[in-house]
Amino acid sequence: MDFNGTWKVYSEENLDEFLKAVGVPEMVAKMRLDVKPVIEIKQNGKDFTYTMKTPVFTRGNSLTIGKESEIPAADGRKIKCIVKEHNGKLIFETEKFTSVKEIQGDELIETSTAGSVSFISRSKRAC
Repeated sequence: MDFNGTWKVYSEENLDEFLKAVGVPEMVAKMRLDVKPVIEIKQNGKDFTYTMKTPVFTRGNSLTIGKESEIPAADGRKIKCIVKEHNGKLIFETEKFTSVKEIQGDELIETSTAGSVSFISRSKRAC
């Protein structure tokens, strides 16, 4: 799958409940709920650079499929993560949640699960 590009989030379902489930402080969660981020993904083979931009913050990280990385949580803390690829999907596994990113048609769909709470984000490529 070609994840390269700039993606504009247009829909988020259950974000508030997900942020609570992973322990994001209430003040940080409120700031995040008020914005729809832009996500920039640069892919070079198994290496990825993933940057989330909002008017309030920009957070980025680099990772390689199959290797442990540290990624920034919503509140800026670093968390350990392993990214796997399966059937064209990127699967991010952390201690608190699992996130699956996939391309469906012209959309980037991200489904993140923490315990019994799931969050779904839908993005379209920015022109």
